Amino acid sequence: MSFGGFNDNKQPAPMAEINVTPMVDVMLVLLVIFILAAPLFTHAIKLDLPAAQSEPVPAEPTTVSLSIDGEGRIFWNLDAVSFDQLRQKLEKAATQQPQPQVQLRADRNTRYETIAQVMAAAQSQGLTRLGFVTEVPAEASAQAGQ
Repeated sequence: MSFGGFNDNKQPAPMAEINVTPMVDVMLVLLVIFILAAPLFTHAIKLDLPAAQSEPVPAEPTTVSLSIDGEGRIFWNLDAVSFDQLRQKLEKAATQQPQPQVQLRADRNTRYETIAQVMAAAQSQGLTRLGFVTEVPAEASAQAGQ
């Protein structure tokens, strides 16, 4: 006769049903919270806001492309110009507000003297935004793509 000893390999079967009571309790609490909070989302506060005016957004500066080929010819936005015409165009560009950005492109065979003269002409006319445009060698761009 056995009085509640060891179960002698009689293990209870695992529980096969899901207890949904805690999930239902949480959902009901959330439902009550949303029902109480919903009127607060639609409540509006009347305010008399001051009127303000701002200055117009400044226009983006234009870009001037100066190119110098290997023979020393100068191009203003793809139009060939002489050095005197270049000075006149630079003087006119310096009076614009905001000043345009001058992008200088030069062939690798261009003499440095020509480049220095163009830079000096731009500086003497009062242009302060001068940038150099270069190209990435084909080998470097091929390696960057890998």
